[in-house]
Amino acid sequence: MKKYKEVSIDSTTQQMYERAQEMGIETVWERLEKQQPQCGYGLLGVCCRNCMMGPCRINPFGGEPRRGVCGADADTIVARNLLRMIAAGAAAHSDHGRHVALTLLIAAEMAEKFKKEGKPVLELDNMASSTLPYQVRDVEKLKAVAERLGIETEGKTVRELAKEVAEVALHDFGKQDEEALAFLKAYLNPKTYEIFEKAAEKAGMPWFENGILPRGIDREIVESLHRTHIGTDHDPVSILLHGLKTSLGDAWGGSLIATELQDVLFGTPQVIKAEANLGVLKEDYVNIVVHGHEPVLSEKIVEAAQDPELLELAEKLGAKGINVVGMCCTGLEVLMRHGIPIAGNFLQQEMAIVTGAVEAMVVDVQCIMPATVDVARCFHTKIIDTSPLATFPGAIHIKFDERRADEIAKEIVKTAVENFPNRSKQRVEIPKEKMAGYVGFSVEAILKHFGGSLKPLEEAIVEGKIKGVAGLVGCNNPKIKQDHNHIKIANELMKRDVLLIGTGCWATAAMKYGIFLPEYADTENVGPGLREFAKEWGIPPALNMGSCVDCTRMLVLADLIARDLNLPISALPVVGSAPEAMTEKAVSIGTYFVASGITTHLGIVPPVLGGPKVVKILTQDLYDIVGAAFIVEPDPYKAAKLMYEHIMKKRKELGI
Repeated sequence: MKKYKEVSIDSTTQQMYERAQEMGIETVWERLEKQQPQCGYGLLGVCCRNCMMGPCRINPFGGEPRRGVCGADADTIVARNLLRMIAAGAAAHSDHGRHVALTLLIAAEMAEKFKKEGKPVLELDNMASSTLPYQVRDVEKLKAVAERLGIETEGKTVRELAKEVAEVALHDFGKQDEEALAFLKAYLNPKTYEIFEKAAEKAGMPWFENGILPRGIDREIVESLHRTHIGTDHDPVSILLHGLKTSLGDAWGGSLIATELQDVLFGTPQVIKAEANLGVLKEDYVNIVVHGHEPVLSEKIVEAAQDPELLELAEKLGAKGINVVGMCCTGLEVLMRHGIPIAGNFLQQEMAIVTGAVEAMVVDVQCIMPATVDVARCFHTKIIDTSPLATFPGAIHIKFDERRADEIAKEIVKTAVENFPNRSKQRVEIPKEKMAGYVGFSVEAILKHFGGSLKPLEEAIVEGKIKGVAGLVGCNNPKIKQDHNHIKIANELMKRDVLLIGTGCWATAAMKYGIFLPEYADTENVGPGLREFAKEWGIPPALNMGSCVDCTRMLVLADLIARDLNLPISALPVVGSAPEAMTEKAVSIGTYFVASGITTHLGIVPPVLGGPKVVKILTQDLYDIVGAAFIVEPDPYKAAKLMYEHIMKKRKELGI
């Protein structure tokens, strides 16, 4: 059994893990230990299960077997496996975007229906009516998105604009022509667009029409599966080029749609102060943890928890109130918009239940361990699954329907409240530790903070006060001590005067360690130039930009800087990093960062080492094709050094 200090640098996780061991509760770390040694063929990516002649594996030491039954060699198998991972990650984030676009369309159509039924017209046309399950909270953002897409806004109601924007978004998912995505054309600067057009030609594959420009979000994902079917694509170069194209459909399509339309529906985040870590749970309150990724549900849970009747019921049952907290990216969504505290990142989901103080963990999709149900059986906690896409055996199934959003959200909260009397007070142990931080740094909030433009940031970069910008993204992975690489890389980069922006589990980790407080700039972990810039502008040395789907905020920010400087994104002194990568979504994100021109570090070695050609393409050849490539380095100190060296190389190329 692992010692509690081996699993995490987070004291609350250590405390709850030690408690779980004492109670005999199996957690993610025990399950990982039982998997050792993990399959060497799988770790290298040289096993194939894509047909029933297999499974096949390639000898990684050069002996036989050198090919699968069909004749595929190691590089073909590795490339196919990687493309399938990219496709799955792109599907997850893009399906999230589809869900948000459909929600906006449903809200607009309901407003139209209610108008025909004679309900108040002005409120419905403005989509501000309380009779609607979802309203447009940011009308200016809706207009801005519409104008980018070339939709005429003059003289149109909010309802009409919402419907048109939603229809354009949904068309990007299923369109069959050869044109690039409407959202990509609306948001991407011409110099980077040109790189996408010519990428395949540079790779020696001119038959890729329009290069790596994605044509339809779903189409590229489907083609990924087709290409990797037995007997189809065998060239690792063309397989990986399509991986770039598929990931870009996620970046400048599905994920971008999710972020932009969530802002329209729920409000664009602005800078606010909030709290993080397991200490945000409250002993005398009904504690509801919203966990997953889609705010379409969690926004309604936050509203329902403020319902007077449910608050009265909670008090009647002995609670002081209802305390909603977040977990993972759903938590970051409500944190960014409402200041709802976040209880932790991926590896803390079981630990939250082990406190004995959670009445309900309400889950939607992605990054939710099925084992939460098993851990919950040791306490009174109810796991409530809500998405038709994700059913958990042993959970309570209350499936969500946007048309009945308020009614279902109240049912879910009521279920949690009624569970409060089943809590055993003697078994409650909530860690005290929590940390405050400033969050809500959307692109719009950053522009507002800098007086309407990015000029102050750009000048600081040109002058050398800030050497560059690093985008750090999420995941925890139990193979790495929780949060260790997140924090070490962050500190090493900030010491070198690199401004950090980030999302996902990295953002939660940074918040737990105080990095999102302005006063962190005064610590030894921040270099003099970044310290001066942060203090001058009253910001932390690292900015929380949201959930993992909000990685697109970082792309949009990089694109705006590139436009201002008349450069492609690949020319900027910018890097990306996923220090503790775990999901297929992280593979898609890392790929679309690189494809967009941002050299990206991975702290976990992906399953590609069995294909030497694939490794060379990913870490070297892509520089010539898209102007960026992958850095793979498990050691956080070495990784930070390599990332900084890349930033300085870009500065030298720009003559700054």
